[in-house]
Amino acid sequence: MDIDGTLDEAYERLHRTGPEFDGWLSNHGPMAVEAMVRHGHAPQVHRWLDLYTRRLDDLPRATSPITADDWRTALGDPRRLGDWLAYFTHEVTEQPWPTVLETWWPRLLPGIAAGATHGVIRTGHAVHALLDHEDGPRLTELAQALGYWAARWQRVPFTTPAGTADPASALAAVPRVPDQTASINHRLDQLTDLPDWPTALAALRPATESDQARDRLADLTTAAAVHYLANAHGSAVMLVHAATAPMAVLRTLPALPRTQWATSLHAAWAASAAVTAAYTPAAPAPRHSLPTAPESPEEVFALAVHHGDEHVIKLADTCLEVHRRTGNGDALAAVIRAAGLIEEL
Repeated sequence: MDIDGTLDEAYERLHRTGPEFDGWLSNHGPMAVEAMVRHGHAPQVHRWLDLYTRRLDDLPRATSPITADDWRTALGDPRRLGDWLAYFTHEVTEQPWPTVLETWWPRLLPGIAAGATHGVIRTGHAVHALLDHEDGPRLTELAQALGYWAARWQRVPFTTPAGTADPASALAAVPRVPDQTASINHRLDQLTDLPDWPTALAALRPATESDQARDRLADLTTAAAVHYLANAHGSAVMLVHAATAPMAVLRTLPALPRTQWATSLHAAWAASAAVTAAYTPAAPAPRHSLPTAPESPEEVFALAVHHGDEHVIKLADTCLEVHRRTGNGDALAAVIRAAGLIEEL
């Protein structure tokens, strides 16, 4: 995947920066460069980083070690971000990284909304890179991804799926939060009091075995990517994560015990549905106003890299995988829509 070492060089540059900047905005650099390298755009990575890293903050320092006795109280405490980064850096050097992931995945999964789902998304990209091959920069990237997730750990009101709906039908039936005028935390807080929310979450057909969970997770990713095309005007940036979060979980499955696949599907469904509830507009855009898909998926990713915005690049990465699996042209058209709505880097 990374013949010339560009990804590791990019990781080393980015690991001098923190997972957040300007308050609590997520550092998308590691996710974007992993996608760029994998799709054959390694020559553009360092130039892209030259522009992107100007906005980033320094890596936060550890102040008080995370221990086996206090990790539960430190979970979801952003003041402990530096401590969590140091903790996982130690863990991935002392144990095989799949062991660390197997231990912490079920602990972190209930807080999948962490950093507006960027904790799990960054973890998914890191695992994808490690499955290609293991080395120091990639282990550090997994450590920083897990540390960020742990520090920003945030629950979504959850109901176990028990219905008969396929992912596309279930996602289409998700109710909107009543007040869509503030931050994601304000929007997610409204889910607790949203009368139809438990029913909407329960409507998804559950998975009864691991392969079924994997396939349903892939279908959820497809549904969210296609949903984006007509609804991106609700929030062109935030609705990206309704698709990229389940894709990150899907790509992590090969590194997890199969016994964790069904719960992974259920958490990804809750996260995707929550973002959909928080940002879907009152009405979709008319079909005649939407872009059509180019013939070449590679052309779509090249357009995303030329555009430069990290969300467009991440969405393109997900949508190309959806298109590869399904042949659905709306997934590629969704990237064109994102590029038209989001400001270029």
